[in-house]
Amino acid sequence: MNRDRAWQALLKVVCTDPNDPSAPRGFRLDSADAPARLALSGRHWFSRYALIFELDEEGPSRTRIRAQSWAEFPGVHGKIYRALVIGSGGHQVVVRRLLRQVAGAA
Repeated sequence: MNRDRAWQALLKVVCTDPNDPSAPRGFRLDSADAPARLALSGRHWFSRYALIFELDEEGPSRTRIRAQSWAEFPGVHGKIYRALVIGSGGHQVVVRRLLRQVAGAA
């Protein structure tokens, strides 16, 4: 799929309004550079996190979507939460499922 179509599929999956990147589900929009990069962030009691999507055009009808995630887990509760989320492999499962949903939406 071309990069514009991949961008629309990404917004359809991660935003409450697929036409508006400023409305991500569960995140705050840090930046949107259509159709190349979408940077989101969030926080709760146990962590501060960022999720960045980069869309690389690899040919006329081929786009690679890369997801990067960054997080801080401050304090004792943060360390426990990190062990549960990252140590269990749950985070990896969720991000891969999200990317599969984007592929399906395209």
